[in-house]
Amino acid sequence: MEPTNDDDHRTNGSDHNHLAKRPKLSSSALITDSEIRAEFAHHQSGIARINNGSFGSCPSSIIAAQKRWQLRFLQQPDDFFFNHLQKRILHSRTIIKDLINAEHVDEVSLVDNATTAAAIVLQHVGWAFAEGRFQKGDAVVMLHCAFQAVKKSIEAYVTRAGGSVIVVHLPFPLRSEEEIVVEFRKALAKGKANGKKVRLAIIDHITSMPCVVVPVRDLVKICREEGVERVFVDAAHAIGNVHVDVEEIGADFYVSNLHKWFFCPPSVAFLYCRKSPVSPDLHHPVVSHEYGNGLAIESAWIGTRDYSSQLVIPEVLEFINRFEGGIEGIRMRNHNAVVEMGQMLATAWGTTLGCPPDMCPSMAMVGLPASLRILSDNDALNLRTRLRGHFGIEVPIHCEEIKDFQDGDARVTGYVRISHQVYNTVDDYLKLKDAILQLVRDGVTCKMLSPE
Repeated sequence: MEPTNDDDHRTNGSDHNHLAKRPKLSSSALITDSEIRAEFAHHQSGIARINNGSFGSCPSSIIAAQKRWQLRFLQQPDDFFFNHLQKRILHSRTIIKDLINAEHVDEVSLVDNATTAAAIVLQHVGWAFAEGRFQKGDAVVMLHCAFQAVKKSIEAYVTRAGGSVIVVHLPFPLRSEEEIVVEFRKALAKGKANGKKVRLAIIDHITSMPCVVVPVRDLVKICREEGVERVFVDAAHAIGNVHVDVEEIGADFYVSNLHKWFFCPPSVAFLYCRKSPVSPDLHHPVVSHEYGNGLAIESAWIGTRDYSSQLVIPEVLEFINRFEGGIEGIRMRNHNAVVEMGQMLATAWGTTLGCPPDMCPSMAMVGLPASLRILSDNDALNLRTRLRGHFGIEVPIHCEEIKDFQDGDARVTGYVRISHQVYNTVDDYLKLKDAILQLVRDGVTCKMLSPE
């Protein structure tokens, strides 16, 4: 879609309900395999790129659209900022509002990434501790595999203001969702001990490493039953990867990156904040002249910067709707493919998946042969580096520490996290399979690998 000077879009929530709906396309209008290859032809040749989960992927047509928006600004910045930018950002927010089933567009803010969203929510909680609205020692509950940036934001905003942290240690490999529920209930009970309160629960919708889909609806419901004051779902990987319905999930805050699985260029995310009495007290950590006008407005202007990644959302939706089934069709095909490829790899290596297939999103954890001796995070990093440098494979490696692990133990401690996006082919996974089997045949252990 070419940027135009026509900004006369109606911008209230009801006027854009049609935008998130997938248009009915004839079979001839659907994207073809050759067109998909052309959209991602800028990917480095010869690399099996099975790590979409880390940084996402942006199609060529969206890169071109972004460049047009950037040029539009550079041609006449004053006219663009004063007369067009806010209308266009509102248009993008309205599309997201419809996609995630938010009640009102004012509940949707566009921010740089999930890290920024975590800072917004945890800054708000930190102020409540610092100002005495929350009592010293009241708790924030989080999963042990939360993103490192979330852990650091808790340190920066909450613990220094007097809050305590309760960590939910999830088992891995996982056999069922119930294992998560059991551990989560234990953590809430610990947070409520001695008359204290759990002021915030942070729940990953999809954990990153190791990767599993968390039963967020069930955990949010438990939080409500147990009197948890606020719930923040960190869903960095979610949109485009699992079905997202914020009304159904019921959390107070929900964030998802749009550059991971939604084909946007870096960096853009949405932060949903359910309307409540605390809404006016949520603020962007970068203070601009819009401070006090509501989080969505504050976030739409944080000074002179490149806003183009937020402006291409309409073009991204058009790209997604070229696929049969739109966003739901893409995510289901990716899920089915990653499970199939994961099971193929596990069979070849004599291992298993790290969780049941229905707990895999468009990513899957696959056990690596125990003979590789992945016994530390450094071992995992060295193996990942070897796969990149010697085999042209980009895939994250996870080490799952086993406390009573002994020499000669045949239990699996290392896992690859494979992703599947529309540009991936079976050959990418066969390349990984053969590389690992070659290392095993050569008697390689991670102790032999040095950083490169």
